[in-house]
Amino acid sequence: MGNSRTIGRAAMLAIAAQLLLVAAAPAQAQSLRQGLAAFNRQDYVAASRSLIPLAERGNATAQTHLGFLFETGRGVPQNYTEAAMWYRRAAEQGDSRAQYSLGLLYDRGQGVPQDIIEASKWLNLSTAAAPPRAREARARIRDAVTNKMSRGEIAEARLRALAWAPSREH
Repeated sequence: MGNSRTIGRAAMLAIAAQLLLVAAAPAQAQSLRQGLAAFNRQDYVAASRSLIPLAERGNATAQTHLGFLFETGRGVPQNYTEAAMWYRRAAEQGDSRAQYSLGLLYDRGQGVPQDIIEASKWLNLSTAAAPPRAREARARIRDAVTNKMSRGEIAEARLRALAWAPSREH
């Protein structure tokens, strides 16, 4: 009987947690809209204030924009390591802009060790997932990085890209 009470309590807690998430979704969407609006009007301090809590909770769009803020030092102190961390979190979830930016950081060795294979992997993934209007420009950058690589490095980068799968943060 004690075991069924424990299971019942666990189920009730799980349901309560799901209800809280559903109730919080509109507020998070509003906060994201506010953060992106501030970003678009170049009020980067306000943007960072809105985006940081969302990014910490796993919102890939907020993470990508926050990565940009840290990369460029807008609204927050410039910090390539912090930028790479936010880009990586969004890139792992499949955000193609974050994948592109992370690939560039790997190419330049900013915030991460310089790694041409990892750069190529992320640039390949980004180009494949890019919206049509961005695909050609991303392909040019990807190809420029590829031109610096040996055949073996290109093969390794492609294998890494093929083995990659997006994963949502919990």
